[in-house]
Amino acid sequence: MSLVEIQERIAKAEIDAGRAPGSTELIAVSKVQPNERVQAVLEQGHRVFGENKVQEAAGKWPEFRKAFVGTSVHLLGPLQTNKARHAMELFEVIHSLDRPKLANTLARLAQELGKCPDLFIQVNTGEEPQKAGILPKDAEGFVKDCRELDLPIKGLMCIPPVDEEPSLHFALLAKIAERNGLKGLSMGMSGDFEKAVSFGATHVRVGSAIFGARDYG
Repeated sequence: MSLVEIQERIAKAEIDAGRAPGSTELIAVSKVQPNERVQAVLEQGHRVFGENKVQEAAGKWPEFRKAFVGTSVHLLGPLQTNKARHAMELFEVIHSLDRPKLANTLARLAQELGKCPDLFIQVNTGEEPQKAGILPKDAEGFVKDCRELDLPIKGLMCIPPVDEEPSLHFALLAKIAERNGLKGLSMGMSGDFEKAVSFGATHVRVGSAIFGARDYG
């Protein structure tokens, strides 16, 4: 698979779903990928990337940003409150706002720094005990609390359980977003992004299908 193929498949999925061309943003998930692979994708003109860890992003992106103007980096992985300040300085968008303590920390830092990345609230649509995220039944209250803190909430994010039909989770996330007047839907990965597009995803997160398999060794 290549970047161009993924872009073409997203474009086709948008047409099939009757959506406006270009209404889905592709986040190239570059976590644990060697710099030469990331550079190759940057050289093809792609400018939106996703990372899972603050530390890894800090070691990788400052140099790339200098060389490739207009690059936007999104935090997709869990964020510890003690790394929140660093994350706010490093990322344009944070997709993993998943608890009140983090919301309060981000709000305090936003006042202090005078700026805040765009935020997506992570919803644990599968209600999995091992997974981060706000439970669906608590999502409405949490959105309201975040808005009262003046946080720039752009949408919702989910990671469906691996052994369940993702469409059910995409539909649930879209419903919660609509109820709360949120436009952004960060959902869909390498194996199911076309389905996510059909349910209104505004951001899909594709890694291995663009870069090749990750080497965790």
